[in-house]
Amino acid sequence: MRAIPLTVTALAAALALTACNNSGSGSSNKNSSACEIGKVSVQVGSASVAPAAGDTGEVPVSITNQSAPCTLDGFAGVTLKAGGTSASLSSLSGAKNEKLKLAKGDSATFSISYVRGKDGDASSLAATSLTVSLPGSDATQSFPWKYGPVVGKGSADKPNATVGAFQQAGD
Repeated sequence: MRAIPLTVTALAAALALTACNNSGSGSSNKNSSACEIGKVSVQVGSASVAPAAGDTGEVPVSITNQSAPCTLDGFAGVTLKAGGTSASLSSLSGAKNEKLKLAKGDSATFSISYVRGKDGDASSLAATSLTVSLPGSDATQSFPWKYGPVVGKGSADKPNATVGAFQQAGD
């Protein structure tokens, strides 16, 4: 008869532990520790610009935590916009997401790779801005796109551009 109360106690303890998130509270919000725009600074760095149509360019994006520790778990959301056209970029094929925890002052980076299109070509997206969001958060921040048109994969609304995985920056 003693086995039943011990089993029930052990099961209750296990359930209580699985209900906790990383901060140890009983909150069920699984993204409560996600890094959020507004609590981190986001900067689009000096790019390796594709000089001519058909060339590949890289645009680095840096995130620095300005607040309480947070986590990057997934890929950044990036959208290119041109007039009334918006195109969400997919993650780089084969890129592996690594969960990164950022303490206050810690930084991470990711890159946007793109293939430059021809000016005035209907199959290229003449992007004027890019919008960034972080995994687990709906907040966004927009930046000017100064790197020329992006060639489309069949059409302008499917740009040949991808988002790389987050990498820890600094030491």
